[in-house]
Amino acid sequence: MAGKWNGGNPVPVSDLATALLDPVLRRRAGLSIDLVQSWPEIVGERLASRTRPEKIAWPRRAHEDDPFEPATLIIACSGPAALHVQHETSEIIGRTNAFLGFGAIGRIKIVQKMISMPRNEKRPAPRPLSEPERRRLASLTVHIEDDGLRASLERLGANVMAARKKPLADS
Repeated sequence: MAGKWNGGNPVPVSDLATALLDPVLRRRAGLSIDLVQSWPEIVGERLASRTRPEKIAWPRRAHEDDPFEPATLIIACSGPAALHVQHETSEIIGRTNAFLGFGAIGRIKIVQKMISMPRNEKRPAPRPLSEPERRRLASLTVHIEDDGLRASLERLGANVMAARKKPLADS
């Protein structure tokens, strides 16, 4: 069942998860689940796979009457992505503020962490080798005495040859 029944109306699981997670994220990190889910649209697919919003740190106000000061968006990223984030800081701030609907973010702080990469879809099976390619591969590895090494090199050669769009001509 995809959701919980509420007065005869089904509720999507995503709505239930959002209702549960959003208050926790707001309290712990100052983030909303919407910001986390929209991160790829805010920073682009290239950075979204290597970064994530970690926290929004709001400056402390001594009094209620103190003027508004924008917050710091803390972004976790892998080492190589930090340079890209640094170069695109002003654009990320602008896009985040546009998403939030007001000038909430004034600066970005980068923290280096390992970001789990999304698993790529399964690669298609390599094309089968032609008979001339198989003969060529066998002739290249025939003098290798170690059976394990020869088998490994034949698999490597087959993968390299299969990656080519056109089969090799018989030579």
